[in-house]
Amino acid sequence: MAQQGYSRNQCLCYVEPQNLTGTLEFFLLGFSAHPELQPLTFSLFLSMYLVTMLGNLIIILTIASDSHLHTPMYFFLSILSMADIGFTSTTVPKLIWDIQTHSRVISYAGCLIQLSSFYFFGCLDSVLLSVMAYDRFVAICYPLHYPVIMNPHLCSLLVLVSFLISLFDSQLHYLMISQLSFCTNTEIPHFFCDPPQLLKVACNDNSSNKILVYFIGAIFGGIPVSGIFFSYCKILSSILRVPSSGGKYKAFSTCGSHLSVVCLFYGTGLGVYLSSAVSHSFRRGAEASVVYAVVTPMLNPFIYSLRNKDIKRAMWRLLSRTT
Repeated sequence: MAQQGYSRNQCLCYVEPQNLTGTLEFFLLGFSAHPELQPLTFSLFLSMYLVTMLGNLIIILTIASDSHLHTPMYFFLSILSMADIGFTSTTVPKLIWDIQTHSRVISYAGCLIQLSSFYFFGCLDSVLLSVMAYDRFVAICYPLHYPVIMNPHLCSLLVLVSFLISLFDSQLHYLMISQLSFCTNTEIPHFFCDPPQLLKVACNDNSSNKILVYFIGAIFGGIPVSGIFFSYCKILSSILRVPSSGGKYKAFSTCGSHLSVVCLFYGTGLGVYLSSAVSHSFRRGAEASVVYAVVTPMLNPFIYSLRNKDIKRAMWRLLSRTT
């Protein structure tokens, strides 16, 4: 078994690992070392990845092909679907390949690329959800001014700012991990290069880095959550002033899909955040990360397509044209 070959770390710490990217490797423990469970794990993750790719690509294609959906809300949704594809693709293909080849090794450079990509797309998801909440806030609270406020220039600027914030977040994690020293053939008790796990296996005294990781997470996660909370407080206040119950339902129904995705994304993200902070079981943390990194991007297209009549009608029109 490959795992037995890496069961002992050779505690020869590199002082400057960033200069030895060709020799330093990590061993990803994944979920199970039992050979009889590997085919099931492989089939499960391959199926989820294919469903995620197909679902999000259909959302993107549907929005791009239907002029009725060329609005700010669906423009942001298409970008969110692209981010979900990138978010899943940073971890799952590597995991599938490792299971198929029975090799859990990842190079130092590959580990840094994976963690920076993971945090880039994860942060992009978070910021885009905040942008979409602002879009709903303007649509419900200022409906007459909506086309003027949410003009194409502002929409493009919001997406650009989202990308820049996400890039900044990913580079902070990249720089922090690149300054650490590691033993050769270090085992990472996860299915991808997760910074909190890397901090645990680093040779350095990194108590300050651990605090920094959770501080960065609180900042880059807390600010978008605050924006979403503020937007929905204003939305709820505006809806309560609508006299008819039908009008209230119609106004709130436009937020239903987005609110479901927000609860799913941040609920699972908070679970991973807390489990990595308090749990000593690496398997439990890895399982929580699967829901956050794999299941959530897979479910997002279903949430938007099943709860949104415009998307469903556009999908039927696209299907009728192709057939």
